[in-house]
Amino acid sequence: MLRPSTLFLALTVVNLLLLSLLMVHARMKPAEALASQSRCASLVEELRLTDLCLFTEARYTRHPAMADLHSPFQDHPLSLEHFPSGSLVMPPAGARRSH
Repeated sequence: MLRPSTLFLALTVVNLLLLSLLMVHARMKPAEALASQSRCASLVEELRLTDLCLFTEARYTRHPAMADLHSPFQDHPLSLEHFPSGSLVMPPAGARRSH
């Protein structure tokens, strides 16, 4: 029977080994990944696709770049955020600038 500390050490070593293998794999073919990314970017531009849908709850969390400044407070100016994803998404860069 293994001691809990030995089991923890073994799991830590295995996880570190997997992490290092993932890092090595990420560095193996960067040119191929860049070519694939450029093909995808040209396809997105050609098809005029919109932003990625991150959350399904509210319209201002689905497409943060398309949200207006007051959409989280559409019910009342002092209303609290009632969607959990609203606390995970930063406002768009244009909305964070001081007016």
